[in-house]
Amino acid sequence: MNRLKLAGAAIALGLMVSPAMASKTLEAIKKKGEVSCGVNTGLGGFGIADSSGKWTGFDVDFCRAVAAAALGDANKVRYVPLSAAQRFTALQSGEIDLLSRNTTWTMSRDTQLGTTFGVTTFYDGQGFLIPKKLKVKSAKQLKGATVCVQSGTTTEKNLADYFRQQKMQYKPVVYEDLKALIAAYNEGRCAVFTSDASQLAAIRANDMKVPDDHMILPEIISKEPLGPLVRRGDDDWAKLVTWVHFAMITAEELEITSANVDAKRSETIPEIQRLLGQGNNDFGKSIGVDAAWAYRVIKQVGNYGEVFERNVGAKTPLKLSRGQNDLWTKGGLQYAPPIR
Repeated sequence: MNRLKLAGAAIALGLMVSPAMASKTLEAIKKKGEVSCGVNTGLGGFGIADSSGKWTGFDVDFCRAVAAAALGDANKVRYVPLSAAQRFTALQSGEIDLLSRNTTWTMSRDTQLGTTFGVTTFYDGQGFLIPKKLKVKSAKQLKGATVCVQSGTTTEKNLADYFRQQKMQYKPVVYEDLKALIAAYNEGRCAVFTSDASQLAAIRANDMKVPDDHMILPEIISKEPLGPLVRRGDDDWAKLVTWVHFAMITAEELEITSANVDAKRSETIPEIQRLLGQGNNDFGKSIGVDAAWAYRVIKQVGNYGEVFERNVGAKTPLKLSRGQNDLWTKGGLQYAPPIR
């Protein structure tokens, strides 16, 4: 039987034809002993450093989860704060191994920048933040408004599309630096601030003197699937990054948490054994890591629900509901292919 027929027979039987090629990125990460991760310059709930330099946030926790899988230690991350304009260049140039910075998956970004989106970790949409004193109840009442918008983002283009569709005029106030944009809003240089709804919630909670004096209007004017990016050309590294997210989703589906994962290792349920690398299950080999990769992610960082609630959930200043980011079994969009 020739090689092609042999490979076809193996695939038909559900067998692995050959081990995955070694990831160049993963090999380099193992040599330097850290994952270089591009994050926001400072967005509460997603990526922000405190006065001691400790980074926290939803996107930061994803960097930590990848490090736990790849290096065995969630703390082996070098965080690189990047502006919207800097982020893609930093990834393309090799300054970072992974971009985890509230970045929207679009066709042009996926096909023209030499980058690859792995998976959507957070489903979002663009909205409008406005002072309550203006007594505006709908985005359709924003005719002629001055609107703060960050340059180099999908937000800027969505804003133009929305006002054109509504046949309304507006006056954009544009800055590349997010802090400068927030300052412009607080100083009254624009009446409205537009961004992803999650970012607006973070800004209202962390950057407004009196958060309750501001409201997010009900209209969501775009789809913003946010997720991590890697450089194109290293599919094996991309698969590891993608399956870290899927492992966190699977853990939540199976009710495995950072608190009970040790006890769950003794479970005989096949799906749990496959996730945690127990018995003869070693799915880590195909992505360049060991059998306990997902166990470490869950133990050191948590399942998807834990990460969401810890950083942006109902008990945080952002007070976000799960919504579209709930599990598919609960009406949300978060869904993981099976580990088998």
